[in-house]
This record gives sequence, C-alpha cells and structure tokens, in this order.
Amino acid sequence: MATVELTTENFERVVSGDSTVLVDFWASWCGPCRMFAPVYEAASERHEDIVFGSVNTEEQVQIASAFGISSIPTLMVFREGVVLYAQPGALPEASLEELISQARAVDMEEVHRKVAEQKQQAEK
Repeated sequence: MATVELTTENFERVVSGDSTVLVDFWASWCGPCRMFAPVYEAASERHEDIVFGSVNTEEQVQIASAFGISSIPTLMVFREGVVLYAQPGALPEASLEELISQARAVDMEEVHRKVAEQKQQAEK
C-alpha cells in the first residue's frame, strides 16, 4: 500500500478509525527524513493491513503543532484512535518491523479500559 498524505482535511478521519496507522512527520529539507523515507515506504508495501500516513510539517503546520512536533522525523502509531507510540528519530528497518509487531500485539481492550479510567480520574 502506498503512503497516504495526511492533511488537516483527512487526518482525524484516518487516525481515528479501527486500523493501525503509522504517521511519519517529515520535511523535505530534513536529511534523516529523506533517509527514513525508503524504509517507511518499503514497510508500507509489506504491511498492507496497516495505514502508513505522512505529514509534511512544512505544509501541515497545524497538525504538527497540535502534536507538539519539534523534531523530525517523528513517528507515531495510532490504533483504534489511541496513540500507542510517539518518538522522534529515523528507525532502521529492523526496529520499524519490531515496532509494528509490538503495535499489533497490544491488547486494545485493556488500553481502552485504562483510557476510560484516566478520564474518570481527570473528571474528579
């Protein structure tokens, strides 16, 4: 599957679905971003069940700002609308594959339960 360009028009719809979504925050002037791009694209071809999105931080400043992106590349993993991972830095292929495996293994019922508990605590 090709990488999906994420914009203010489609970002929320894409990341809030039931799919696992990886999001690469990047910019054209960023050397590490350019080095990571082929690794990310190759993973998108291997894992057709996952949505691979990219946010050009130069064009989508509002999205980058909303997530506090201050270093690029930054990779985020969303699953069922929940952020499971958010770290700056280009990953080598093996590390990206391990991250994908870990994201698939997460018990989302447990995650949603914990999120609900945190919301209740915050409301008190």
